[in-house]
Amino acid sequence: MSFRHLKSRPLLVSVFVLGALGAAACDSGSSSPPPSATTAGTAATTGGTSASAGATGSPATSGSASGGSAGSVNAGGAAPMETDVPAPAEPVSKFIVLDQFGYLPDAEKLAVLRDPEMGFDAADSYVPGAKYQIIDAVTKAVVSELTATAWNNGAVDMTSGDRAWRVDFSALTAPGVYYLLDVDAKVRSDLFRISDDVYRQALRHAFRTFFYQRAGMEKKAEFAGEGWADAASHIGAGQDKNARLFGQTADATTERDLSGGWYDAGDYNRYTAWTADYIVTLLRMYEETPTVFGDDFGLPESGNGQSDLLDEVRFGLTHLARTQSESGGCISVLGVASGSPPSAATGASVYGPESTNATIRAGIAFAWASRLFRASDAAFADELLGRAKKTWEWAEANPAVEFKNTGKVAAGEQQSSEKEVGLFKLGLAVALYRADTAGGLAYKTYFDANYAASGLSVLNGYNAAWELQLTELFLDYTAAPTADAGAKKALVDAFANTIASADNLGALAGDPDPYLAHVADYTWGSNSHKARTGSLQYDVISFGIDAAKNAEARRAAERYLHYIHGVNPLGLVYLSNMGPSGAYKSAATFYHMWFVDKSPRWDEVGVSMYGPPPGFLVGGPNPSYSLDAVCPGNAACPAAPPSPPSGQPPQKSYASFNDNWPVNSWAVTENSNGYQVAYLRLLAKFVR
Repeated sequence: MSFRHLKSRPLLVSVFVLGALGAAACDSGSSSPPPSATTAGTAATTGGTSASAGATGSPATSGSASGGSAGSVNAGGAAPMETDVPAPAEPVSKFIVLDQFGYLPDAEKLAVLRDPEMGFDAADSYVPGAKYQIIDAVTKAVVSELTATAWNNGAVDMTSGDRAWRVDFSALTAPGVYYLLDVDAKVRSDLFRISDDVYRQALRHAFRTFFYQRAGMEKKAEFAGEGWADAASHIGAGQDKNARLFGQTADATTERDLSGGWYDAGDYNRYTAWTADYIVTLLRMYEETPTVFGDDFGLPESGNGQSDLLDEVRFGLTHLARTQSESGGCISVLGVASGSPPSAATGASVYGPESTNATIRAGIAFAWASRLFRASDAAFADELLGRAKKTWEWAEANPAVEFKNTGKVAAGEQQSSEKEVGLFKLGLAVALYRADTAGGLAYKTYFDANYAASGLSVLNGYNAAWELQLTELFLDYTAAPTADAGAKKALVDAFANTIASADNLGALAGDPDPYLAHVADYTWGSNSHKARTGSLQYDVISFGIDAAKNAEARRAAERYLHYIHGVNPLGLVYLSNMGPSGAYKSAATFYHMWFVDKSPRWDEVGVSMYGPPPGFLVGGPNPSYSLDAVCPGNAACPAAPPSPPSGQPPQKSYASFNDNWPVNSWAVTENSNGYQVAYLRLLAKFVR
């Protein structure tokens, strides 16, 4: 399938839009020049504080609401926040890493001790002490005494360049704030919480990033925080409300209202297929964990009696509907101008033509939404089902219409391969079969006749998170009450057999990664791959594959969450600006056309006035990172690529920087809504 790691970026980006389901109010702003390229930085949010902590720019207080759902900050929590507890006298050691937010009471709890042998920190050294203590940070009482166990008999892990040990404190279940102390060296871990509500703030901020990504909608200070308030973007003359077709921009008859939707990533473009994928994943997580997403996340729609997740999905669906023509086809991509803040963008918006790939994937989103909105809004559900059926009809009549946008419109290549389009069409058949309870048997017949020869990896003995979305679209068939028994058994058996592999649940016994979150390869967007791998393990539970494996699946999935929260060689929470929410060291900067390099307001936490908002998942370690292909032959090129991320073991191939071309930091730090939904879905499984 298409992934964000295929994205390439010109310095100047253009965009296009369409319309059908409703609109949001908006304003336009003045233009600003693109940021200049500089050398890489290395800062991170540290010490449990940030530039925005307690400031009017912080959304921790803006738009807040009370209540018992995950949207409420520390609602009903049995343990105080780490930020409310005085720091202990012992210094924090970068060689002791754990989940910086903390752990659920009944969770596995493993701290990792690290001695660097390879990479940028190879000159550093750590020798584990003979004794470790868990200290209650409030009472100062010693809760337990523990010893460290060497990973892999003291071998060096080649993915991280580290020798490692672990300290197991899973027996600690009492709510509170604690730290792990190396008694001999008198150094400690960051503070961490044990509590049922331990991940609520992370969920709140991670979900609210979709609000900051909204196009064509004013971001009022009461919801965004004063630091990130902005007028509506891309609504001026020739922009999203009047977007024109690529190659025919002089033809006014091609104008379409394509306003709304979400900025896709660090760029402001909108890719129909990917927008649809985000909607499906949001709806999937709502179906899996409906009580987690309440009506109090501090959004303009909060308090309307409907889950804020469904409100956010509806915002995305409004734009997605605008991409669809009366014939049922959907435009492929909308390319728009950049600016910081987004309202400063003034360039024209341009859209790519309809494609089979975009149409099919939009249809899946329409069908999913029809099914999940039916209980609360039958008329809306009927409209969505009609749209989904039209996409099927269009795809039947136009089975191989492609548009490859690279070098033409927007930044990322959204066109899938012929094989992938066929797999998504089978996914659309399943989604329509489940949504159309009156006439969906024709879609079932299509799936029954074609799934076995589809080439889906899990049916051919290989199960990896790169194909998670497609695997789950096929597994959705097993939830239909009239599913063919033979097909259902074939899908369940194929998943059960492949999830037991050494790269999946088998990693619990094989233990190939000292940081407990094994993936076979590190590539562009590795943090998203980690999150998807966690959800893949949890699918044993989500799809009822094998109840005897549920405990293993949950334990395996949770380890990938801990990796993102700090159990990694950098001791870094891979979320932006989370100091006020308990992180000792979180991402201080990342590539985004709003939070640009050298911006006095948004560039970097602790350096600029506000830094970026909290909760964005950054791309993650990428050992394939390099300078742009024009280097070294361009005057803008630095003498050498920044190291890190260059020239490091895979897990250390990361740096906190947001430089534009030709340093191309987007290959390492850029956010993506695709990364965000992958993390949110995994996180939601562990929110109480």
